[in-house]
Amino acid sequence: MQTRRITKQLAIFLDNRPGMLARVADALADAKINIYAITTSDTVDHTVIRLVVDDYRRALHVCEERGSLVVEDDVLMVEGDNKPGEMARLARKLAKAGINIEYCYSATLPGAGKGLLILRVSNPTKALKVLKL
Repeated sequence: MQTRRITKQLAIFLDNRPGMLARVADALADAKINIYAITTSDTVDHTVIRLVVDDYRRALHVCEERGSLVVEDDVLMVEGDNKPGEMARLARKLAKAGINIEYCYSATLPGAGKGLLILRVSNPTKALKVLKL
């Protein structure tokens, strides 16, 4: 059975310098918050850490109490088969329904049967219905 659901993603805006990701990871670990998915992107001065965790409300509080700017968004969390063409199939279904994929991130171990994909889309509710068909 494949999991497909809408969940919250936190985007944490930090200075782009050594140790910032470690500080966030340490704070989440101290609060016993598990990270399901993470990606970072950078500019010259700042980095954005996007993550999906097991308790986004507590993670939001942990980060904000340390002075970080945090934005929450709805994203799709999709467990899918780890095989050639799976991303193409999902992207085609969403495109056919007029849903834009704004960005996505994923990781899978070689040889693993399943992977986890996080998608930020233009209409999460509609996308969830389309992908459940």
